[in-house]
Amino acid sequence: MRALAALCAVPLLGAVTLEECREHKRRGRNIEAKDCFVQLVSSRDAYLQAEAFWALGDYSTANERFRSAVATKPKDPLVRVRWGRMYLERGQRKEAGELFSEALEIQNDFPHALIGLGYLASSNFESKAVELAEKALNKDPKLYEAREMLARFALEEYNEKRAMEEADKALAISPEALDALMLRATIEWLNERDGKQWIQRLEKINPNYGEGYSMAAGILVINRRYEEGIELYRKALSKTPELLSAKAELGVNLMRLGHEVEARKLLEECYEAHWRTAAVTNTLTLMDSYKNFVIFNQGRIILRVHKKEAELLRPYFEAELERAVNTFEKKYKLILDRPVQLEVYPDHEDFAVRTMGLPGLGALGVTFGYVVAMDSPSGRQPGTFHWASTLWHELSHVYALAATKHRVPRWFTEGLAVHEETAVNKEWGDRLDPTTIQAIKDKKLLPIATLDRGFVRPSYPQQVVVSYFQAGKICDFIHEKHGWDRLLAMLHAFGKGRPTVEVVEEFTGLKHEEFDKQFLAWLDAKTGEQVKGFDAWRKSIRLANELRKAKKWDELIATAEPMVKQYPDHVEPGSAYEALAEAYEEKGEKSKAVSVLESYAKTGGRSPSTLKKLAKLLEESGKVRQAAEALERINFVYPVKDYEYHQKQGELWLAIHENAKAVREFAAVVALNPVDAGGSYYNLARAYRAAGQLDKARDTILLSLEAVPSFRPAQKLLLELQ
Repeated sequence: MRALAALCAVPLLGAVTLEECREHKRRGRNIEAKDCFVQLVSSRDAYLQAEAFWALGDYSTANERFRSAVATKPKDPLVRVRWGRMYLERGQRKEAGELFSEALEIQNDFPHALIGLGYLASSNFESKAVELAEKALNKDPKLYEAREMLARFALEEYNEKRAMEEADKALAISPEALDALMLRATIEWLNERDGKQWIQRLEKINPNYGEGYSMAAGILVINRRYEEGIELYRKALSKTPELLSAKAELGVNLMRLGHEVEARKLLEECYEAHWRTAAVTNTLTLMDSYKNFVIFNQGRIILRVHKKEAELLRPYFEAELERAVNTFEKKYKLILDRPVQLEVYPDHEDFAVRTMGLPGLGALGVTFGYVVAMDSPSGRQPGTFHWASTLWHELSHVYALAATKHRVPRWFTEGLAVHEETAVNKEWGDRLDPTTIQAIKDKKLLPIATLDRGFVRPSYPQQVVVSYFQAGKICDFIHEKHGWDRLLAMLHAFGKGRPTVEVVEEFTGLKHEEFDKQFLAWLDAKTGEQVKGFDAWRKSIRLANELRKAKKWDELIATAEPMVKQYPDHVEPGSAYEALAEAYEEKGEKSKAVSVLESYAKTGGRSPSTLKKLAKLLEESGKVRQAAEALERINFVYPVKDYEYHQKQGELWLAIHENAKAVREFAAVVALNPVDAGGSYYNLARAYRAAGQLDKARDTILLSLEAVPSFRPAQKLLLELQ
């Protein structure tokens, strides 16, 4: 880098221009382009120097020259746009956005600034990316880059028809529009065709267009075709070995699929070459943290979990993984050809690195083929995260993607996954929330033909959440009307590359417009009363909270009872269920309190403290099994940091001779390192003894006595075991 900067002192060797250097680059004449840019750094124009240093990979010097260029050309919007594009290339979105906005202040609706903002919005999967590209095109109809952008955005939204139209319009403006040619080839690759005619045209212009292959790879990745995307990134690097952006993306995607050795090598090479984007640095940091994780390999399932909670979480997660795999093998009629790997992250930021740069993802889990990453329950506030529901959701993706070789629209896989959450247990899955109610009231649900856009490029806050709900309900609707086999047949039809409208119309027997009408009518029958009652519920919620604080129990009961009927799905903190149960309990009507809390639990209530209260009331009324089952719900929500409920659950299971569950719960107590180690090992030994595992009982009671040698109950149990 210093050598490049030193070239500024060398006299200009020839009358080279920026356009000449760019033309060499555009034609794939990389050696000539480099020589040209090397000469250009000796220009007396700071802007030309900035462009040259950028092209040569000296970003630090380029940044300095851009700063000087802005100072000398304060009214030139293009200088700011190009500086912003360099920042955007390196993932520095804030700085890029500021420069694009400054350019627009200099010249309103400057097309190149609009293009920059469009790319910036696209990097965050915002709907305004399309609007900005269209606005730039209206300002300059010959700006074929805007057409290429629109084609690319359409492909990200699974709209191949529009993608082809926009790419062809770009080629009509410029037959040598490289990205348009590559996008046409990408459409062919998405449909498992060779795309030869487009590649031949492209390579006549530029035989070394690695940037184009990298763009195509990114589109394949967004379409969840990870392995094909990886091959295209490799192709990009074979064409342009110095293309660090492609090397970084190759490393990130190899890591996503579990190829960690090669991924680390590539990412470290990027880092050493000063390509230190957030994706590179964060991924390397994440990989460094793997030394703190342990891996349990059970053949067809692999679990990676942090050392600090491995002993506690392993039994729960392995049991659900095994159960999900057994269930899905039968439902999807598919045996996977490799193990499923589940990674559980106690630090949400580590998990977030896994999802970086991908659209339409929930904030809880993500699936990359056979690798699933998700939050640990310890990474979330108690009661906000049902980890088992998320696990089943993501495992459904594994099977749906494997069955179709990743050739399935996003709305359908997400809809199937949401459907599977409640198929395994009606208490699981997310409830109808206020955001979705408002979207239904405002008629913002999307037609089936364009539902994918709600995941990839949302047009309003929380549209992704609404789209998850809608897609899940659509699959519920089809399942209710036609059965599981019809959904499975649709999945395989999508796997053959058939579009949404065609598949929906064939397998439901309805034109897609009629399908939308019938679905909305069905949804209204399911949710209409809650939607209609929402306004009344919202007015009552503040009054209920005031009455609860004031301990006006009779008035609270009169207010909260209709609230539960108006909006039964609301089981979030401060729900009417909890207020009503407290009122009944305070009035001594415990049976009514139990009834309300049981409804809360069966509707999907997840608050550990509320479920503990239900268990306590059930135990007091002699319903020991129901009390244990109430506490077991917490296992799927927040089984960490709270040994007391595991202790109580173990006692309840032992009392009704559910000895295997008692062993599991007392083992969880031990894993949480309680203060009373002697008593915890003693209880676990009792459970082992009851389960007939006498060797483990003897070993465990010795651990109890090691912790507290004088502990008489443990001494007595040891004698009995001997």
